Amino acid sequence: MFTFSDIPMFFVNFFVILPIITLIHEAGHVLIARLFGGKIKFCIGTGKTVFHIGPLEVKKKYFMEGWCQYEDLTYNRTWAHVAIYAAGSLFNIIVILIMNALIYADVLPVDLFFYQFTYFSIYFIFFSLMPYRNDAGKPSDGMAIFDVIRYGKAEDPID
Repeated sequence: MFTFSDIPMFFVNFFVILPIITLIHEAGHVLIARLFGGKIKFCIGTGKTVFHIGPLEVKKKYFMEGWCQYEDLTYNRTWAHVAIYAAGSLFNIIVILIMNALIYADVLPVDLFFYQFTYFSIYFIFFSLMPYRNDAGKPSDGMAIFDVIRYGKAEDPID
């Protein structure tokens, strides 16, 4: 049951955990796209831009969403695009496994923070890999993978 005592953890989840999960996810896309020689642009949040750090753009509503766009891959093959789109969720899974191993090894404490981190990471992975298009017509990672396999190329160039 949700009570008033749960409100502080709600804010931690919303304003700390979800943005970290999003950043890890986008970092997966960025790393693999760079391995294939791609030009990268990625963002955390929506709304007005607050600041840039290299190719990372952080927006005012940093807790809402994230995206990564790439172009000009050196290795422009279907499997490279699939790997890039799958890399975000793969990075989320790797971080969950590392975190759980550190908890098991008594390096990290058994704590609600890590439980929530794992819970929201799995939620994030599920909806990332579900094939759908959002209201603006942008594909989820799962839909982008489906499109790349179906058409043999990515259709999401940097604006």
